[in-house]
Amino acid sequence: MVVTYHRPTRAIIHRKALKENIKHEVDRLAAGVELFAVVKADGYGHGAVATAQVALAAGATGFCVATLDEAIELREAGITEPILVLSVVFPSYLSLVVDYDLSITVATKDWLMEAQEVLKDLEETTAPIKLHIKVDTGMGRIGFLTPAEVKEAAEMIEASPNMIWEGLFTHFSTADEKDTAYWHKQAERFKAVTDTLDHLPRYVHSSNSATALWHDTEMPGNMIRYGVGMYGLNPSGHELPETYPLKPALELVSELIQVKELAAGEGVGYGKTYDTSEKEWIGTVPIGYADGWLRKMQGFSLLVEGEFCEIIGRVCMDQLMIRLPREFKVGTKVTLIGKNNGQEITMQAVADHLATIHYEVCCMLSERVPRIYQE
Repeated sequence: MVVTYHRPTRAIIHRKALKENIKHEVDRLAAGVELFAVVKADGYGHGAVATAQVALAAGATGFCVATLDEAIELREAGITEPILVLSVVFPSYLSLVVDYDLSITVATKDWLMEAQEVLKDLEETTAPIKLHIKVDTGMGRIGFLTPAEVKEAAEMIEASPNMIWEGLFTHFSTADEKDTAYWHKQAERFKAVTDTLDHLPRYVHSSNSATALWHDTEMPGNMIRYGVGMYGLNPSGHELPETYPLKPALELVSELIQVKELAAGEGVGYGKTYDTSEKEWIGTVPIGYADGWLRKMQGFSLLVEGEFCEIIGRVCMDQLMIRLPREFKVGTKVTLIGKNNGQEITMQAVADHLATIHYEVCCMLSERVPRIYQE
């Protein structure tokens, strides 16, 4: 999908907000604890390379991504700091891991055994691969389940000349909830693992944004994975108050491309799901579900000169229609996410309308929407 610069729809990313969010967290870290910025999923829709560059300037010392290709993108953009791939990388791709000097996740003994065989056959291998052992303490996703399994994996890695045991980590599933019982259960399981080991690797990390914000004094480790908080979004949605003010870094804006007055009884949009009840001013905005603004957004309101204007009719692939309180000029700014004349639409408000989370909202914005970076 091509980036569409030649229309007024764009996501504006504020570097200052990103920087301030990261600096707030860096300033809270204990001595010797590092912050790795999580820039997977194209930086949660904010742009991976650009946000990584801001994160470095704000004090991040490394990065986390989800896939091998995301890591390669950062390296090819000139990022030289440590990069950890959080998901499983197939052993058949280990030559790329070596070439791009990446750290990767190990989650099973079978993977380790297969990787050892692959590495023996890689004549071009000039350095051992750096591995972070993932412990499944209750997420049920990937990772070793017991202290004994983790210890065996660590011993296998350290016995291999082609591998380095660089990290140990887990992930909390309820760190953003008021009820902390399950979080403590996971924390105890991770402690049982660290207590079993004779020594620990270079990095021990269990803190995502939520854990860093609300359990920062409870969790041992020397690195945090700072994700959604970096982008100015509360990991808990509405459930927990922010530890410090988070500044949303993304605005989504467009303009009116046509304004018309329809007579009473006219239908609007596919399926004629809206009929004008009287003479109504209708504005058309060039954004639709192909841009990640879903059809379910019908009934939500956008901001035009500080006034909330309801989306009427079904959201189209490339356009949507809003009901205006009066005639506005073509070219008038429309705010879908962000501030407009003293009013604001938050990413959380969009998520609430869709009955989802703001993580999904920002990740849904397609590559067709240009990301414009401002200070």
